[in-house]
Amino acid sequence: MNLPEFPVEGGCQCGAVRYRLKASPLSVYNCHCKDCQRYSGAAWSMSMIVRDEDFELLSGQLAQYRRTADSGNVIVMNFCAHCHGWIWNEPPAPGIKVARAGTLDDMDWAAPVGNIWTDSKAAWVDIDPAQTNFAKGATDRQPLYDAWTRHTHKDT
Repeated sequence: MNLPEFPVEGGCQCGAVRYRLKASPLSVYNCHCKDCQRYSGAAWSMSMIVRDEDFELLSGQLAQYRRTADSGNVIVMNFCAHCHGWIWNEPPAPGIKVARAGTLDDMDWAAPVGNIWTDSKAAWVDIDPAQTNFAKGATDRQPLYDAWTRHTHKDT
């Protein structure tokens, strides 16, 4: 798979919030947790782990929601203050954001390499066992990072 030339941009549905991604994400994967199902209105959301220093907010006002996870961790959810499009969340892990891959202007290159929270997936969703999958959350994200590296370098 070919990565685009970075930086790339994305934003919310109304265009008020715009961001720039300066380098490749660390991974792209699907999350099947019930919260992502509700937020996205779909069977999963596509998550894109990015380094804080590689993510730049260009414009727009944000609204935030602090969600307490089952673990007790507080996750800051960031939305466009105008259209309420979900742009990214801030997990308790330092130095990263989890951006929504669907907010990229062009997401053709952002194919997911795995799945998390497969225990709560919709019954009709088929999970590819060849991908990097987790029944619950990925407490160690390294397998997802490694899968992304393999995926983006398999033609080189």
